[in-house]
Amino acid sequence: MKDYANDFFDNMIYYRTQKGLSQLELSGICDCGKSTISGIEARKHFPSFDLILKIAYALEIHPADLFLRNASSQRAQVRDFFEKDIMDLVEKRFPTAQNEE
Repeated sequence: MKDYANDFFDNMIYYRTQKGLSQLELSGICDCGKSTISGIEARKHFPSFDLILKIAYALEIHPADLFLRNASSQRAQVRDFFEKDIMDLVEKRFPTAQNEE
């Protein structure tokens, strides 16, 4: 369970910052105190099931996304993996003047 908890804490912070929410803003949406959110992010407390659902709703993600391993690094890896392929496709479809010569 410890790995899932660490993933949860990391992902909660990641998705909150991606959404551009402060701890205070997230706590307002979730109808809990700022100390609750800061305590969770500081790994002092683990939220109840109901609060997990509220957090996911506030962050506009599926609750399971909070438990996926290393969401921030996985997203970066996927982006890096496809970035080259996408650029190659764009170059083939819309060649630059240098490629046309």
